[in-house]
Amino acid sequence: MKNFLKTLKNIWSIDELRSKIIVTLAFVFVYRLGTHIVLPGINPNLLEAAKANATKNSGMLGLFDTFAGGAFSQASILALGIMPYISASIFMQLMTILVPQMQKVQKEGDSGRKKINQLTRYLTVIVTAFQAAAYVAYLTNPQGSYASALLAAYKPFFYVSTIVVLTAGTLFVMWLGEKIQDKGLGNGTSIIIMVGILARLPQAILQEFGAKGAKGGGGLLIFLIETAILVAIIMGLIILVQGVRKIPVNYAKQIIGNRQFGGARQFLPIKVNSAGVMPIIFAQAIMFLPTLFVGFSGFQNSDTGSTLTKIFNDHSNGWYMLIYAVMVIAFTFLYTALIFNPKQMSEDLKRNNGFIPGVKPGQPTADYIGAIMDKITLPGAVFLAAVGILPGFAQKLGVTQAFSSFFGGTSLLIMVGVILDTLQQIETHLLMRQYDGLMKGGRVQGRQTVTPASY
Repeated sequence: MKNFLKTLKNIWSIDELRSKIIVTLAFVFVYRLGTHIVLPGINPNLLEAAKANATKNSGMLGLFDTFAGGAFSQASILALGIMPYISASIFMQLMTILVPQMQKVQKEGDSGRKKINQLTRYLTVIVTAFQAAAYVAYLTNPQGSYASALLAAYKPFFYVSTIVVLTAGTLFVMWLGEKIQDKGLGNGTSIIIMVGILARLPQAILQEFGAKGAKGGGGLLIFLIETAILVAIIMGLIILVQGVRKIPVNYAKQIIGNRQFGGARQFLPIKVNSAGVMPIIFAQAIMFLPTLFVGFSGFQNSDTGSTLTKIFNDHSNGWYMLIYAVMVIAFTFLYTALIFNPKQMSEDLKRNNGFIPGVKPGQPTADYIGAIMDKITLPGAVFLAAVGILPGFAQKLGVTQAFSSFFGGTSLLIMVGVILDTLQQIETHLLMRQYDGLMKGGRVQGRQTVTPASY
């Protein structure tokens, strides 16, 4: 406890770090305040009743509500949150991998990155407008619960004004994320997503505690056991996020003038989970498609529609977990193959007079790195799939739906990754000023984010 207080004192004594923390907290407060401002045309007094009568959000709507910190279900001006920007960023990242012209733009340095960022912002506006229109249709659905909360006098203006407000809200959240990254601490977009997820944690804990305290719920002991299991899962995720395989690399000696360069041995780190949280996001998106098809095709009441809904909408269903796990493993290998280029690494080593001992430069080095990547990706993919289906197992064992979502899946992966990134930045500031790090037993290792969302 004494060392912890000393570390906090050291953190607060660094002016730059203190300023970054205050700025980050201020922007986060503004974001959380905005999530509680209701859209124009909706009666706030009737909103709670509408939420209570609404069916439990699941599937794509539940994922949106999770990332938006509950703003989606609250009909807030920030209901769409940062998700349209994330979607646009993922699309642009894939384009830079698959489209040669975009690859050239990316290699232009700072000017190329500015062009890609500008295109991402334009695409965000388009994506937000489409999602806002869909959200308006969801709110105004006569059979939905939110229709009763709409003000009759404002209905003629509701469609246009809501699209404008939601688009402006998403752009405002995007601006907050960029300001946090420029003047605050950590990746701004990731911080906003993490805050939205953590905002639901206290309520989930209270619900679980109340459920276990009720008659037949198992009592305090079961709640403590669940908490201990959650901590163990988090520790396993930390190992997965930080895990690397180090390949020894020698650099040939060079003599330039009277000075000698190179000749030292270094290590080439390869991450066990290079794909991050993207495989889980892709798998969830694909798993939502059958239920969307059933909803739009009108097959809800048929035997086929009921079966598809039961399989793909119930996260605790055995078939759902099996299909989901297989898809996560497949997407892990696919996304890793897209973002990891052994040939490029081999060329970079050769260009810098580096080589792997016992392996010839060129294609043999690329094959060697690729083989190692395949070997370490498999256990990482299996563990990632296990993390993805853990919430379903937790529900089967009696954990409430809200609390079970923190036992794995996208929420937990994002939380662990963002927290590690932020702690790594804090530790860097401490070590630069010759303070002890956050952990005496070793450095905190953050992950390398593959998208602005830091999934």
